[in-house]
Amino acid sequence: MSLLQGKAVVITGSGHGIGAACAKGVARRGAAVVVNDISQARADETVAAIKAEGGRAVACVADISKWDEAGRLIQTCVDEFGRLDGLVNNAVSYSYGRLSAYDPVGAERSVAVNVVGSLHCTGHAIKPMLAQNSGSIVNVTSGAHMGMLNMGVYSATKGALASMIYTWTLELEGTGVRVNGMSPFAATNDDGAQSIPGVDDDGKRQAGLPTPEANAPVVEFLLSDLASDVRGQIIRIDGEEVFLYSHPALLLPSARRSKWTAEELAGAFNKEFKDRQVRCGVLGIESLPVDLKTGFWARMATTTD
Repeated sequence: MSLLQGKAVVITGSGHGIGAACAKGVARRGAAVVVNDISQARADETVAAIKAEGGRAVACVADISKWDEAGRLIQTCVDEFGRLDGLVNNAVSYSYGRLSAYDPVGAERSVAVNVVGSLHCTGHAIKPMLAQNSGSIVNVTSGAHMGMLNMGVYSATKGALASMIYTWTLELEGTGVRVNGMSPFAATNDDGAQSIPGVDDDGKRQAGLPTPEANAPVVEFLLSDLASDVRGQIIRIDGEEVFLYSHPALLLPSARRSKWTAEELAGAFNKEFKDRQVRCGVLGIESLPVDLKTGFWARMATTTD
Protein backbone atom coordinates (compact mmCIF):
# COMPACT_ATOMS: atom_id res chain seq x y z
CA MET A 1 0.00 0.00 0.00
CA SER A 2 2.79 2.46 0.89
CA LEU A 3 4.70 2.20 -2.39
CA LEU A 4 2.80 5.11 -3.98
CA GLN A 5 1.27 6.65 -0.87
CA GLY A 6 0.88 10.42 -1.23
CA LYS A 7 1.33 10.43 -4.99
CA ALA A 8 -1.26 11.64 -7.50
CA VAL A 9 -1.29 10.31 -11.04
CA VAL A 10 -3.19 10.68 -14.31
CA ILE A 11 -3.72 7.62 -16.50
CA THR A 12 -5.21 8.28 -19.92
CA GLY A 13 -7.56 5.74 -21.43
CA SER A 14 -8.06 4.10 -18.04
CA GLY A 15 -11.76 3.39 -18.29
CA HIS A 16 -11.08 -0.12 -19.57
CA GLY A 17 -8.43 -2.63 -20.56
CA ILE A 18 -4.80 -2.19 -19.58
CA GLY A 19 -5.37 1.40 -18.47
CA ALA A 20 -8.08 0.38 -16.01
CA ALA A 21 -5.91 -2.44 -14.67
CA CYS A 22 -3.05 -0.02 -14.09
CA ALA A 23 -5.33 2.57 -12.46
CA LYS A 24 -6.62 -0.02 -10.01
CA GLY A 25 -3.10 -1.28 -9.38
CA VAL A 26 -1.59 2.10 -8.53
CA ALA A 27 -4.61 2.93 -6.35
CA ARG A 28 -4.06 -0.27 -4.37
CA ARG A 29 -0.49 0.94 -3.86
CA GLY A 30 -1.76 4.18 -2.32
CA ALA A 31 -1.84 6.64 -5.21
CA ALA A 32 -4.74 8.97 -5.92
CA VAL A 33 -5.81 8.50 -9.54
CA VAL A 34 -7.46 10.62 -12.19
CA VAL A 35 -9.22 8.13 -14.45
CA ASN A 36 -9.51 9.44 -18.00
CA ASP A 37 -11.66 8.11 -20.81
CA ILE A 38 -13.89 9.47 -23.56
CA SER A 39 -16.74 7.45 -22.07
CA GLN A 40 -18.25 8.71 -18.82
CA ALA A 41 -19.68 5.27 -18.06
CA ARG A 42 -16.33 3.50 -18.43
CA ALA A 43 -14.47 6.13 -16.40
CA ASP A 44 -17.08 5.95 -13.63
CA GLU A 45 -16.85 2.16 -13.60
CA THR A 46 -13.11 2.24 -12.94
CA VAL A 47 -13.49 4.95 -10.29
CA ALA A 48 -16.20 2.94 -8.55
CA ALA A 49 -14.00 -0.16 -8.51
CA ILE A 50 -11.13 1.81 -6.96
CA LYS A 51 -13.34 3.41 -4.32
CA ALA A 52 -14.89 0.04 -3.48
CA GLU A 53 -11.42 -1.09 -2.42
CA GLY A 54 -10.87 2.02 -0.32
CA GLY A 55 -8.80 3.94 -2.88
CA ARG A 56 -9.04 7.53 -4.09
CA ALA A 57 -10.01 8.35 -7.66
CA VAL A 58 -11.94 10.84 -9.76
CA ALA A 59 -13.14 10.59 -13.33
CA CYS A 60 -12.29 13.08 -16.04
CA VAL A 61 -13.88 12.67 -19.44
CA ALA A 62 -11.62 14.39 -21.95
CA ASP A 63 -10.51 13.97 -25.55
CA ILE A 64 -6.76 14.33 -25.18
CA SER A 65 -6.30 14.91 -28.90
CA LYS A 66 -7.54 18.43 -28.12
CA TRP A 67 -5.02 20.69 -26.36
CA ASP A 68 -7.48 22.41 -24.03
CA GLU A 69 -9.12 19.16 -22.95
CA ALA A 70 -5.73 17.61 -22.22
CA GLY A 71 -4.96 20.65 -20.10
CA ARG A 72 -8.24 20.27 -18.22
CA LEU A 73 -7.33 16.65 -17.52
CA ILE A 74 -3.96 17.53 -16.02
CA GLN A 75 -5.43 20.43 -14.04
CA THR A 76 -8.05 18.10 -12.59
CA CYS A 77 -5.30 16.17 -10.85
CA VAL A 78 -3.75 19.33 -9.41
CA ASP A 79 -7.12 20.70 -8.30
CA GLU A 80 -8.36 17.46 -6.77
CA PHE A 81 -5.20 16.14 -5.17
CA GLY A 82 -2.92 19.17 -4.88
CA ARG A 83 -0.10 17.86 -7.06
CA LEU A 84 0.87 15.74 -10.07
CA ASP A 85 3.43 12.99 -9.56
CA GLY A 86 2.78 10.73 -12.51
CA LEU A 87 1.37 10.66 -16.02
CA VAL A 88 0.74 7.42 -17.89
CA ASN A 89 0.18 8.04 -21.61
CA ASN A 90 -1.93 4.95 -22.25
CA ALA A 91 -4.93 6.10 -24.34
CA VAL A 92 -5.02 4.41 -27.73
CA SER A 93 -6.98 4.40 -30.95
CA TYR A 94 -6.35 1.39 -33.18
CA SER A 95 -6.09 1.36 -36.95
CA TYR A 96 -5.68 -1.97 -38.74
CA GLY A 97 -5.02 -3.02 -42.29
CA ARG A 98 -2.25 -3.38 -44.80
CA LEU A 99 -0.91 -0.39 -46.68
CA SER A 100 -2.86 -1.49 -49.76
CA ALA A 101 -6.07 -0.95 -47.75
CA TYR A 102 -5.00 2.28 -46.05
CA ASP A 103 -7.79 4.03 -44.13
CA PRO A 104 -7.05 7.78 -43.83
CA VAL A 105 -9.81 8.40 -41.30
CA GLY A 106 -8.69 5.66 -38.94
CA ALA A 107 -5.05 6.62 -39.41
CA GLU A 108 -5.64 10.26 -38.55
CA ARG A 109 -7.59 9.34 -35.43
CA SER A 110 -4.83 6.98 -34.28
CA VAL A 111 -2.18 9.65 -34.74
CA ALA A 112 -4.40 12.24 -33.03
CA VAL A 113 -4.94 10.11 -29.92
CA ASN A 114 -1.79 8.03 -29.64
CA VAL A 115 0.78 10.65 -30.66
CA VAL A 116 -0.74 14.12 -30.44
CA GLY A 117 -2.73 13.25 -27.31
CA SER A 118 0.38 12.05 -25.53
CA LEU A 119 2.23 15.19 -26.59
CA HIS A 120 -0.62 17.36 -25.34
CA CYS A 121 -0.86 15.67 -21.95
CA THR A 122 2.90 15.73 -21.41
CA GLY A 123 3.14 19.34 -22.56
CA HIS A 124 0.71 20.31 -19.80
CA ALA A 125 2.02 17.87 -17.17
CA ILE A 126 5.66 18.86 -17.42
CA LYS A 127 5.00 22.32 -15.98
CA PRO A 128 3.85 21.29 -12.49
CA MET A 129 6.36 18.45 -12.46
CA LEU A 130 9.29 20.77 -13.17
CA ALA A 131 7.95 23.26 -10.63
CA GLN A 132 8.08 20.59 -7.90
CA ASN A 133 11.27 19.04 -9.39
CA SER A 134 9.78 15.57 -9.40
CA GLY A 135 7.56 13.38 -11.51
CA SER A 136 7.38 10.23 -13.60
CA ILE A 137 6.06 10.00 -17.16
CA VAL A 138 5.29 6.56 -18.55
CA ASN A 139 4.57 6.13 -22.27
CA VAL A 140 2.75 2.92 -23.15
CA THR A 141 4.43 1.70 -26.31
CA SER A 142 4.09 -1.67 -28.04
CA GLY A 143 6.19 -4.43 -29.49
CA ALA A 144 4.40 -3.50 -32.72
CA HIS A 145 6.72 -0.51 -33.09
CA MET A 146 9.39 -3.01 -34.12
CA GLY A 147 7.15 -4.13 -36.97
CA MET A 148 3.92 -6.12 -37.10
CA LEU A 149 1.86 -7.14 -40.10
CA ASN A 150 -1.38 -5.22 -40.74
CA MET A 151 -0.51 -2.67 -38.06
CA GLY A 152 1.53 -0.05 -39.91
CA VAL A 153 -0.31 2.99 -38.54
CA TYR A 154 -0.51 1.67 -34.98
CA SER A 155 3.15 0.63 -35.15
CA ALA A 156 4.14 4.10 -36.33
CA THR A 157 2.33 5.78 -33.46
CA LYS A 158 3.96 3.50 -30.91
CA GLY A 159 7.34 4.14 -32.50
CA ALA A 160 6.68 7.84 -31.99
CA LEU A 161 5.98 7.23 -28.30
CA ALA A 162 9.27 5.36 -27.99
CA SER A 163 11.14 8.23 -29.66
CA MET A 164 9.55 10.65 -27.21
CA ILE A 165 11.00 8.62 -24.34
CA TYR A 166 14.54 8.86 -25.71
CA THR A 167 14.33 12.57 -26.51
CA TRP A 168 12.56 13.66 -23.33
CA THR A 169 15.04 11.71 -21.22
CA LEU A 170 17.87 13.74 -22.74
CA GLU A 171 15.93 16.99 -22.39
CA LEU A 172 15.05 16.39 -18.74
CA GLU A 173 18.52 15.32 -17.64
CA GLY A 174 19.43 17.03 -14.41
CA THR A 175 15.81 17.49 -13.32
CA GLY A 176 13.73 15.38 -11.00
CA VAL A 177 11.41 14.28 -13.80
CA ARG A 178 11.86 10.81 -15.30
CA VAL A 179 10.52 9.35 -18.56
CA ASN A 180 10.22 5.64 -19.28
CA GLY A 181 7.96 3.26 -21.15
CA MET A 182 6.00 0.07 -20.79
CA SER A 183 5.44 -2.32 -23.67
CA PRO A 184 2.44 -4.36 -22.52
CA PHE A 185 1.49 -7.86 -23.53
CA ALA A 186 -2.05 -8.92 -22.76
CA ALA A 187 -5.33 -10.18 -24.12
CA THR A 188 -7.68 -7.23 -24.25
CA ASN A 189 -10.26 -5.59 -26.45
CA ASP A 190 -9.41 -1.96 -25.87
CA ASP A 191 -11.17 -0.26 -28.72
CA GLY A 192 -14.39 -2.13 -28.16
CA ALA A 193 -15.11 -2.51 -31.86
CA GLN A 194 -12.38 -4.35 -33.71
CA SER A 195 -10.48 -7.53 -33.00
CA ILE A 196 -7.02 -6.87 -31.61
CA PRO A 197 -4.09 -9.12 -30.64
CA GLY A 198 -5.20 -11.85 -28.28
CA VAL A 199 -8.91 -11.56 -28.91
CA ASP A 200 -10.89 -13.86 -31.19
CA ASP A 201 -13.89 -12.63 -33.16
CA ASP A 202 -16.25 -13.63 -30.36
CA GLY A 203 -14.30 -11.55 -27.83
CA LYS A 204 -12.90 -14.48 -25.90
CA ARG A 205 -9.29 -14.29 -24.80
CA GLN A 206 -6.97 -16.68 -26.54
CA ALA A 207 -5.43 -19.28 -24.28
CA GLY A 208 -1.99 -18.49 -22.99
CA LEU A 209 -2.05 -14.68 -23.15
CA PRO A 210 -1.72 -12.67 -19.92
CA THR A 211 -4.56 -10.57 -18.54
CA PRO A 212 -4.32 -6.75 -18.52
CA GLU A 213 -3.58 -6.89 -14.79
CA ALA A 214 -0.28 -8.67 -15.49
CA ASN A 215 1.14 -5.38 -16.82
CA ALA A 216 0.23 -3.18 -13.85
CA PRO A 217 3.40 -3.92 -11.79
CA VAL A 218 5.54 -2.24 -14.45
CA VAL A 219 3.59 1.00 -14.15
CA GLU A 220 3.56 0.77 -10.35
CA PHE A 221 7.33 0.37 -10.36
CA LEU A 222 8.02 3.18 -12.82
CA LEU A 223 5.79 5.62 -10.93
CA SER A 224 7.45 4.80 -7.61
CA ASP A 225 10.62 6.04 -5.97
CA LEU A 226 12.05 2.54 -6.45
CA ALA A 227 12.66 3.62 -10.06
CA SER A 228 14.32 6.91 -9.18
CA ASP A 229 17.45 5.92 -11.13
CA VAL A 230 15.60 4.42 -14.11
CA ARG A 231 15.42 6.80 -17.06
CA GLY A 232 14.83 6.34 -20.76
CA GLN A 233 13.99 2.64 -20.55
CA ILE A 234 11.19 0.58 -22.09
CA ILE A 235 10.14 -2.46 -20.08
CA ARG A 236 8.20 -5.40 -21.48
CA ILE A 237 6.64 -7.94 -19.16
CA ASP A 238 5.70 -11.24 -20.73
CA GLY A 239 4.49 -13.89 -18.33
CA GLU A 240 7.48 -15.02 -16.29
CA GLU A 241 9.92 -12.89 -18.27
CA VAL A 242 10.79 -9.20 -18.21
CA PHE A 243 12.71 -7.60 -21.06
CA LEU A 244 14.45 -4.29 -21.65
CA TYR A 245 14.22 -2.95 -25.19
CA SER A 246 17.41 -1.91 -26.93
CA HIS A 247 17.47 1.65 -28.21
CA PRO A 248 17.87 2.45 -31.91
CA ALA A 249 21.58 2.78 -32.63
CA LEU A 250 24.07 2.78 -35.48
CA LEU A 251 25.48 -0.70 -36.04
CA LEU A 252 29.23 -0.89 -35.68
CA PRO A 253 31.63 -1.33 -37.31
CA SER A 254 30.74 0.96 -40.20
CA ALA A 255 31.91 0.65 -43.79
CA ARG A 256 34.29 3.28 -45.13
CA ARG A 257 35.15 4.46 -48.65
CA SER A 258 36.83 7.62 -49.92
CA LYS A 259 33.71 8.26 -52.00
CA TRP A 260 30.33 6.59 -51.95
CA THR A 261 28.47 5.60 -55.10
CA ALA A 262 25.59 3.20 -55.65
CA GLU A 263 28.13 0.61 -56.76
CA GLU A 264 30.27 1.12 -53.67
CA LEU A 265 27.16 0.75 -51.51
CA ALA A 266 26.40 -2.52 -53.27
CA GLY A 267 29.92 -3.63 -52.49
CA ALA A 268 29.47 -2.79 -48.81
CA PHE A 269 26.29 -4.87 -48.68
CA ASN A 270 28.17 -7.75 -50.25
CA LYS A 271 31.09 -7.40 -47.86
CA GLU A 272 30.91 -5.43 -44.58
CA PHE A 273 27.14 -5.61 -44.27
CA LYS A 274 26.76 -9.15 -45.53
CA ASP A 275 24.48 -11.07 -43.16
CA ARG A 276 24.12 -7.99 -40.94
CA GLN A 277 20.75 -6.64 -42.07
CA VAL A 278 18.48 -6.37 -39.05
CA ARG A 279 15.31 -8.42 -38.97
CA CYS A 280 12.01 -6.55 -38.59
CA GLY A 281 9.32 -7.47 -36.09
CA VAL A 282 9.05 -8.15 -32.38
CA LEU A 283 8.51 -11.85 -33.08
CA GLY A 284 7.69 -14.13 -35.97
CA ILE A 285 4.60 -16.30 -36.29
CA GLU A 286 6.89 -19.32 -36.36
CA SER A 287 8.10 -18.55 -32.84
CA LEU A 288 4.64 -18.45 -31.29
CA PRO A 289 3.40 -21.29 -29.10
CA VAL A 290 1.34 -23.82 -31.02
CA ASP A 291 -1.90 -22.73 -29.33
CA LEU A 292 -1.40 -19.13 -30.48
CA LYS A 293 -0.80 -19.88 -34.16
CA THR A 294 -4.52 -19.71 -34.84
CA GLY A 295 -7.08 -16.96 -34.53
CA PHE A 296 -5.94 -13.35 -34.59
CA TRP A 297 -2.18 -13.88 -34.70
CA ALA A 298 -2.44 -16.17 -37.68
CA ARG A 299 -4.73 -13.73 -39.49
CA MET A 300 -2.27 -10.91 -38.82
CA ALA A 301 0.45 -12.91 -40.53
CA THR A 302 -1.57 -13.98 -43.53
CA THR A 303 -4.24 -11.36 -44.24
CA THR A 304 -3.67 -9.51 -47.51
CA ASP A 305 -6.57 -7.04 -47.50
